[in-house]
Amino acid sequence: MEQYSILGRIGEGAHGIVFKAKHIETGETVALKKVALRRLEDGIPNQALREIKALQEIEDNQHVVKLKDVFPHGTGFVLVFDFMLSDLSEVLRNSQRPLTPAQVKGYMMMLLKGVAFLHHNNIMHRDLKPANLLISSSGHLKIADFGLARLFSEQEERLYSHQVATRWYRAPELLYGARKYDEGVDLWAVGCIFGELLNSSPLFPGENDIEQLCCVLRVLGTPTQDSWPEIVELPDYNKITFKENPAIPLEEIVPDTCPQAIQLLYRFLVYPSRQRCSAPQALLHPYFFSSPLPAHHSELPIPQRGAAPPTSASRLRPPTSRWICPCRPAWWTPHCCMATPPASEPTNRLHFHQLLPLLSATAPPAGSG
Repeated sequence: MEQYSILGRIGEGAHGIVFKAKHIETGETVALKKVALRRLEDGIPNQALREIKALQEIEDNQHVVKLKDVFPHGTGFVLVFDFMLSDLSEVLRNSQRPLTPAQVKGYMMMLLKGVAFLHHNNIMHRDLKPANLLISSSGHLKIADFGLARLFSEQEERLYSHQVATRWYRAPELLYGARKYDEGVDLWAVGCIFGELLNSSPLFPGENDIEQLCCVLRVLGTPTQDSWPEIVELPDYNKITFKENPAIPLEEIVPDTCPQAIQLLYRFLVYPSRQRCSAPQALLHPYFFSSPLPAHHSELPIPQRGAAPPTSASRLRPPTSRWICPCRPAWWTPHCCMATPPASEPTNRLHFHQLLPLLSATAPPAGSG
């Protein structure tokens, strides 16, 4: 740490505290993520190791945050990243007016390029959300926070934890307890982010997992074996039932939106994972080639971190009169619910002296999840 001068605290995540710092010799401004261990024998949290592993597995990409260095510090260690001025949640929170169609296209194009790059490198992010999409001083969007990332293989079927992704962006198969899933969970999250950019408020703001599932079913309609054949195989499918409910047209949920944007949103927000539009396919959608064209990164808003939002801004305003109390719609009645929430999996930990060999290994990180 001696080579860095701490300039201030940026924030705190699940796996460490992030500081703004300057390299004393070069003068470069960076972000330092300090991961502390409560006890030396605890070892390195597996999620922190995954973040390091995922970022070192891939080449540099302008839409994925760059891990510049990692070194031990005290009983923990420090990750060094490019410093980013803000994130997409700050953009949404501080916008005095809705983003323009061109700005939404600009952000979505950069997000999709980053997701396409990750999936091409067989990496599932598993926690895409506006707060994990960082914005540079030049307006570039970069995907960050790989603490839940996993390597995947098209040829190998593996079991993963369903306790991933932030609730509002969690795919329906995860809400039903799926352990076998694919990169489609990222594409669902992309759809949720897309809808949030279009509407200036989250599409599915559930307060718990049951309400989250309710929010999704309220919009997309109650799934059936015809619309989602795999649903009967999901672990929690028979633990909760809902009244049959027709889908609400997305045009009513995201009003004043062009038809091509609605068409693309439908491609992401479908129940069967394999039917979701891939990132490369989405980038070729007519939505990105129609007027107005995507805004250049230099034309996008760049709020400062921690700036006070406009007093008139309402982050959770309902888009239409029909969208009333989305988390507790009157139509649904669960006949039976899960008695206890799914237990989280044990965290596997490795000690720092085991870290460096693993960083250069080709195998995915140890442990399930």
